[in-house]
Amino acid sequence: MTYIVTDNCIRCKYTDCVEVCPVDCFYEGENMLVIHPDECIDCGVCEPECPADAIRPDTEPGLENWLKINTEYAEKWPNITVRREPPADAKDLDGVDGKYEKYFSPEPGEGD
Repeated sequence: MTYIVTDNCIRCKYTDCVEVCPVDCFYEGENMLVIHPDECIDCGVCEPECPADAIRPDTEPGLENWLKINTEYAEKWPNITVRREPPADAKDLDGVDGKYEKYFSPEPGEGD
């Protein structure tokens, strides 16, 4: 098992999770984070830290595509280990349906 980031992170991009990760396995895209599944040690400390409830164990049904997305973009995006302020409209976008189709960006973020 590993943990993965799902679509509710898109345009919310809270970084509370990266601050508690003991192995620094988070990677930053322009408008979301992903977890590198091969680096995650399955400790679970990040899951309760996410205000958007966007971090899930990959054993949950229906998350196969998100495992692929996390794997792909963790190889392309820069590592992030420090907490930053979320986007100004993060609370407004928390829980919005269809975020991947509407808002996902494959562009990298800043990283550390």
